Amino acid sequence: MSAAMDRAKGLVLPVLGLGFALAAVTGCARAPRDTFDLTMQTTALTAEAARPAVRTQLLVPTPSAIEALSNRNIVVRLGGSELRYLGGAQWSDQLPAVIQSRLVAGLENTGHFGGVGIPGQGLAIDYQVVVEIREFAIDAVGPGAANVVLSVKLLDDRNGVVRAQRLFSASVPVNASGSNGTLVAALDEAFARTQSEIVTWIAGIL
Repeated sequence: MSAAMDRAKGLVLPVLGLGFALAAVTGCARAPRDTFDLTMQTTALTAEAARPAVRTQLLVPTPSAIEALSNRNIVVRLGGSELRYLGGAQWSDQLPAVIQSRLVAGLENTGHFGGVGIPGQGLAIDYQVVVEIREFAIDAVGPGAANVVLSVKLLDDRNGVVRAQRLFSASVPVNASGSNGTLVAALDEAFARTQSEIVTWIAGIL
C-alpha cells in the first residue's frame, strides 16, 4: 500500500507543477493592456445644414468590417498584406461598436434630427446610416500615418433605396515608432475628421 501511495504522489507532483507553470504562462498572456477610446466630437453645422429636420429619425446599425478590424485590437500595417496588432493596447470595446457609438453621438449633438438610435431602441426609422469600415489602422510604411476610411450609405428605410453614398477618408501623419498614446491620438484625429464630414453630409441631405 505504501509503495502504491508513493507512486501516486510521484505522478501528482509533476502534474501540479505543470498546472502552476500553465497558470504562470496564462497570467503573462493576460497582462493588462492600455485601453483607448475615440473622443466625443461635436460638429458645427453650416447655416444651410443646420435647418431643422424635426421628424427625421436615423438608425445607425453596427458598422461592418473585415475580421482584422472587428475586434478590440489596434491594427498596424507593415507593408503589403502584412499586419500586426499594437502591443499592449486595445480599444474600449469592439471597434465597430465604438465607431457606432461615436457616430450616434455626433448626429445627436447637432440637434438636427428628430431621433438617432441603434437597433433595438424602437425608433420609427426614416433612414439607416449604413457604414463599412474599410480602414482604421496605423501605416508603418514610410513616414507613417494614421488612416481611416469609412464607406457610408444613407438608406431609405421605407423602400430600401439608397438615397446617397460616399467614401470618407482621412490621414494624419505620425511616427510609427511613437508611443501607443501618440499612435492612438493620431487615429482619433483622423476619425474626428471623417465623423465631422459624415455628420455634415447627412445633415445637408436631410
